[in-house]
Amino acid sequence: MSLKKPWTPILEGVLPIVPSRVPADLIAGVTLASLAIPEVMGYTRIAGTPVITGLYTILVPMALFAVFGSSRRLVVGADSATAAILASGLAGAAAAGSTEYTALASLLALLASAFLIAARIVRLGFLADFLSRTVLVGFLTGVGVQVALGEIPSLLGIAGGGRGPIEKLTHALQNLDRINVAAAVIGAATLVVIVGARKISRKIPGPLIAVAGAIVFSRAIDLQSLGVSLLGAIPKGLPGVGLPHIDWTWDRISGLLGTTFSMFVVILAQSAATARAYAARYDEPFNENVDLVGLGLANLGAGLSGTFVVNGSPTKTEMVDSAGGHSQLAQLTTSAIVLIVLLFLTGPLADMPDAVLSGVVFLIGVNLIDVHGMRKIYTQARSEFWIALITAAVVVLIGVEQGILLAMALSLIDHTRHGYRPKNAVVLKGDQGAWLTHPVTQPSEFEPGLLIYRFSHSMYYANVQEFSEEVARLVKGAEPALHWFCLDASAIDDIDYSAGQTLVTTCAMLKERGVRFVFAMVAPEVKAELDRYGVSRLAGEQAFYRSGRELVEAFRRQPQ
Repeated sequence: MSLKKPWTPILEGVLPIVPSRVPADLIAGVTLASLAIPEVMGYTRIAGTPVITGLYTILVPMALFAVFGSSRRLVVGADSATAAILASGLAGAAAAGSTEYTALASLLALLASAFLIAARIVRLGFLADFLSRTVLVGFLTGVGVQVALGEIPSLLGIAGGGRGPIEKLTHALQNLDRINVAAAVIGAATLVVIVGARKISRKIPGPLIAVAGAIVFSRAIDLQSLGVSLLGAIPKGLPGVGLPHIDWTWDRISGLLGTTFSMFVVILAQSAATARAYAARYDEPFNENVDLVGLGLANLGAGLSGTFVVNGSPTKTEMVDSAGGHSQLAQLTTSAIVLIVLLFLTGPLADMPDAVLSGVVFLIGVNLIDVHGMRKIYTQARSEFWIALITAAVVVLIGVEQGILLAMALSLIDHTRHGYRPKNAVVLKGDQGAWLTHPVTQPSEFEPGLLIYRFSHSMYYANVQEFSEEVARLVKGAEPALHWFCLDASAIDDIDYSAGQTLVTTCAMLKERGVRFVFAMVAPEVKAELDRYGVSRLAGEQAFYRSGRELVEAFRRQPQ
């Protein structure tokens, strides 16, 4: 008797454990902890939650994905993009850092979990493909600019400022006379240490060195007397587990659904892209549906443990890979180290200057600004560059949530644009009977009396007008006069109702001109659609040919 396959397997990212690789995984886990702990504390500045919640994102959510996800490499934790969307969605709902605000952030994680689990049930993983690479580069670049600009006042020790990045930058420029020299020096030193360590080796935990050094310096010198702001006391021990303490009303929940959907799309797109890339690099198995469950449970753990939404992180995944990690055992090691930190080592963090955290966050933002990617898009796909640039500008000037929704819309518009004006062609005879394509600008016959027209996209309501115009122009300009007009359907995978009716009209138009309408290389599912629309009946069942050779041989046998 065969056992029923579980709805979602466990430990796919951990098993099988290869004993010879365990030391490398443990070292990679320690490396990830040293690099990620300062980073996730920085993400709390973006999200607007207490610093301790950054550590919570590693403790429970990372461990849950390690157990329930399928990817052996993907690291799940706090991420700048989703943190920025969260902050944008909760702006004005409660004071940043307050108990109510943190509870709302946890609620968003629970809602994201529900979206992800629902996506697994109804198989909505394909939504990850609705963010093209172009707009994702633009979106993350905009987030990077927003994050970096927002940290400039704190780096300079200037208190206050507006909400958005432009307001904060303007506030800093208007109050340059209020710079706190000590805070600015500490911020600059943080940048130098982190960037310098990265230049030497990416394995050197520059952020950890900067944080540890600043804490030692802060304890040796009374920085508060110099006007330098410190983090202050950080709670010790494990997070409480339970539902967020808020009013569970439909009005409150429905008001967060737009923000949740934006985060959901980013989680899908970024996590899937990262997991696929590393699975392909190492020829390892990867199941997107299982990862959806892992991501859903990771966010469930985040919401129940009092922290904010988590995501598949490309930067953390690269940290583990560069350190030699081979499986989720590295991530479980990181979670264990954070457990030790929470139990015994939160005390010293109270003496860390705010400027250090601002320096870490500032560099997170700078690293998100993909100048190379934008330049590459500009060089290779100029029209798509403007889409990426518009997306980035909306994120910076209007908001992150609006930016992600615009990014989805622009991705769809860009796809529709390509389908709306497909690059169709006529087919000519090459050497030894080979088929060559030629632009539709000049009617060219395969043989006297036979014209083969290749439509290079699925046929639907938006592009059938171009089809009709091109067919009419080709038939009218053909010399000598046509006997057969062939639609090469090798690139057509779908025909909607509007296109089907246009084909019926085209068939009648060609018949009036004494031209036979025939088809070559029609996929079975497309042939079924032609049958349903009545095209096959009008053209005749003998008008369909499985190959180009069969078509040409049939044409040559016909009396001209």
